[in-house]
Amino acid sequence: MEEPATRELEMSLSDGNVTSDDDMPVTLPTDGSLSGSIRKGCDPFAQTQRSKLQHRRARINQQINKEMRMRAGAENLFRATTNNKVKETVALELSFVNSNLQLLKEELEELNSNMEVYQTDSEAINVPMIPLGLKETKEVDFTVSIQDFICEHYGEESSLYDKELKELMELRQAMRTPSRNQAGLELLMEYYNQLYFLDQRFFPLHRSLGVQFHWYDSLTGVPSCQRTLAFEKGSVLFNIGALYTQIGARQDRSATAGIDRAIDAFQRAAGAFDYLKENFSNAPSLDMSGPSLCMLVRLMVSQVQECVFERVTLTTRDTHFTSQLCRAQEAARVSDVYLLVQQTMTQPLMKDYVPFSWASMVQVKSEHFRALSHYYAAVALCDHTLSAEEEECEEEAEKAFLQLYVSSPAGPPLGQVLRDPEKRRKLGKAHLRRAVIRHEEAMRVHGLCKILRKMDILQDVLSLTHKRSLDKYSELDREDDFDETAEAPEIQSQTHQKPDITPTNFSTVQATDIFQRLGPLSVFCARARWGPVRVIGLQRREDGMGLTLRGDSPVLVAGVVPAGCAAEAGLREGDYIVAVDGQDCKWAKHGEVVQMLKSCSERGVELSVVTLQSHDTQLERRAILLSHSSDKENTRQRLLGGGAKGQSSASLLNWNRKKAREGGGVTKRLGSTFSLSFGSIRDPEAMY
Repeated sequence: MEEPATRELEMSLSDGNVTSDDDMPVTLPTDGSLSGSIRKGCDPFAQTQRSKLQHRRARINQQINKEMRMRAGAENLFRATTNNKVKETVALELSFVNSNLQLLKEELEELNSNMEVYQTDSEAINVPMIPLGLKETKEVDFTVSIQDFICEHYGEESSLYDKELKELMELRQAMRTPSRNQAGLELLMEYYNQLYFLDQRFFPLHRSLGVQFHWYDSLTGVPSCQRTLAFEKGSVLFNIGALYTQIGARQDRSATAGIDRAIDAFQRAAGAFDYLKENFSNAPSLDMSGPSLCMLVRLMVSQVQECVFERVTLTTRDTHFTSQLCRAQEAARVSDVYLLVQQTMTQPLMKDYVPFSWASMVQVKSEHFRALSHYYAAVALCDHTLSAEEEECEEEAEKAFLQLYVSSPAGPPLGQVLRDPEKRRKLGKAHLRRAVIRHEEAMRVHGLCKILRKMDILQDVLSLTHKRSLDKYSELDREDDFDETAEAPEIQSQTHQKPDITPTNFSTVQATDIFQRLGPLSVFCARARWGPVRVIGLQRREDGMGLTLRGDSPVLVAGVVPAGCAAEAGLREGDYIVAVDGQDCKWAKHGEVVQMLKSCSERGVELSVVTLQSHDTQLERRAILLSHSSDKENTRQRLLGGGAKGQSSASLLNWNRKKAREGGGVTKRLGSTFSLSFGSIRDPEAMY
């Protein structure tokens, strides 16, 4: 079986050089020999850290696929046979296969949990972020299917489009190995936009083209196969979101510029996953299911909130009372959003799907940032002093302190606590006690996960913050302090910057229809039906040729004079002129076609024309409903009569046309000869 090539190489297109993570240059041709898209994938043979990781993931995916096929065959044999001895042998084989599958899935989980590969090389000590690996895919050969469709549907010689087919295949191959930067994102978006044109050109509503798209689950490696282009589009969109997570994780968050880039990347990742969740239903793989995408959106939002906290601590280095309270509430906010992610990960469908290391990391972060919120509250209370110069700020400090807690604690009023150093010390000590407990819980959860124990930087962060809280607690502890430490109240979470879910803007990457030589997409598309090309010979008479032309690209025969030259030759109203004397004019303007007709010789002119026919009524009605009511992908498979083998008959949709059109390109759509929307109602008509 073909092994997915998904190893990655960082690239820079300047001066024709490509540079890997390990600075391994690969030279691209600069003599113009590269055709089609200027965006290229990474060198699949570059032995970078990430390429080795992706190569191992691809190998495990293939092994999982093999074991699952063996299990399916064994289960079928077990159900079919009545021989008890054969059943015992098959049952033994099934237990062996299931054991192998479990080992492979555990190995894949460990690879998916390898977060350090995607982190920044900065020496700054930051809590690692959780990136998402790309979905793997097998090679797809469009050649035979598209060639057959061009011959059958468009009535043209398929060999004339070998160059276009090669360009399409190269673009898809490059899309499998995007670089971890803006160039990689643009490559994925270009292919995504190109799929819109491909869908319009070669995927009719009433039947399947016969191309099968194989993709592997990002986390489990379980393969899925479907014939719908919607599955291909959804998988590419998923990889756009995954690539944003990797870009966000690699940013150096020791400076505000790096934090801002990380925030932008994680917000765009959330936007991609959210868009996929809203526009893609009945996903064949669990990573693209609604609950999984909801979990990923929340995870990305949480990582944005964590970056916001890091920026607050970086930009407000002063030790003012209100600044410390601000940090406390920001940390509480991060803890809250991670707690929400943790709850999502423990839902029935997600509990056994999400890697244990992810769930552990999220729980560690929730406990860690809750500890930090209590630590900063304690620092604010214990280090707060009121000097003569600061008296005018005391009202503002008291107001901020009154808004610190979810509910007012028992005991003296908070305003009185703020003005009494001893009461502040005792409340601060209570906060530190809770901080130490939370730090210890974070370290306990961290110690339970083998993968997290290997992450030295995470161990360093947890140890440093725990020691800092213990040292502060020791400062406040007194030998004569016999009073029982009170329970610190819960801190109200608050943030000065709420995360945005930034939708993916596909219009930033323009994609040119690779098969534009077939003609304008408004007419020459898979949804249209027309008769065979007819060649009409016309001779100019004194009263002209007897036809009226209208519109551009292609030019329409709007009328034919009865008993005129055109009528006698067989030209009909509604015909489209596709060639004049053998010269293709599908894209020709009105004036250009007129000039060709006027410049014809005495022997006359030959027109190649086609006549559009209306769609099947039921399909046409459904297409109109789809285009006007919803972008959701729910009907293509029903129209195709079912999905790929082993998949549910529930459908995936003709989805996202509106968004895809934003990627640039033709926006006209064909219903029938009578529903064409030329701007030609305002176009001048002329008789010749």
